[in-house]
Amino acid sequence: MNGFLQSRQINGGTPTLKEWGINSETGVLRDVLVGSIDHFSWRDGNATSRRHMRDGVQFDTAVAKAQYQEMLDVYRQADVNVHILPAQADQPYSIYARDSSVMTPWGPIISQMYSPWRRAEWISVLNFYREKEIPIFDVVSAGTFEGGDFMLIEPGAVLCGCSGERTSLAGAEQVKGWFEKEGWEFKIGRFDPHFLHMDVQCVMVADKLAAVCSAVLPDDVLAWLKQKNIDFIDVPYKDAMELGCNIVSLGNERVLLPAESKTLKEQCLAHGLTVFDPDINMITKGGGGVHCMCQPLRRD
Repeated sequence: MNGFLQSRQINGGTPTLKEWGINSETGVLRDVLVGSIDHFSWRDGNATSRRHMRDGVQFDTAVAKAQYQEMLDVYRQADVNVHILPAQADQPYSIYARDSSVMTPWGPIISQMYSPWRRAEWISVLNFYREKEIPIFDVVSAGTFEGGDFMLIEPGAVLCGCSGERTSLAGAEQVKGWFEKEGWEFKIGRFDPHFLHMDVQCVMVADKLAAVCSAVLPDDVLAWLKQKNIDFIDVPYKDAMELGCNIVSLGNERVLLPAESKTLKEQCLAHGLTVFDPDINMITKGGGGVHCMCQPLRRD
């Protein structure tokens, strides 16, 4: 081991954490890390925000803050302990806490952000983990890697998106090597940078159930999920581009999704799930939804 920034055992066999950590996207969520909204506003660093800004839609800080609080209320209603990163004026997109680190069964991985104006976010998350005395599994040092591309589909299996921008092949391959040393399967899905992150196209809703936009999700990823006997709720392309796939499984057959995801909500209810659907459209228009804002720290 190499001090605080690498608790990972080089040859595998890293001990799992006892008080923190996750091994899936669908276990009961107990603790979540969310970024602050205090300095959030839209930036033109992704196709979603550029489209709304081009169309003349105006950002409203008061509305965004009220919607953010509504989302936090859902977590509290669901008995989730919410941790909020300190506000940083030079980190307007740190609200999307999914990206700057990812939690594993063995501790968090610190990401390597693509956008120059997001690269300082690793400092905030590193300080958070240090304060909580949560050991860092490792730090990405090859290429770029962002948490919106990373999902623990189920215990033992990871799906990692790779657009070549927000997550590069070098970054994905580095993390893949770490997981394979721990005995996990690690699927890399290549896609066009237009689609931002993998969690725009595919997110787990519940055990063996995923919301996918089959119109854009790569065929090899669809086939891989089917091999794992995962059922699909198909989300239309237009909904997906408004972050309609970007949801959070709360565990125990409960799901958090945006109010605008009406098609997905209907399908989730048809599957017998309990749905929480706050209106967060002033935030999603900036290019990130509830999944982007959620970094699970502990799941059953």
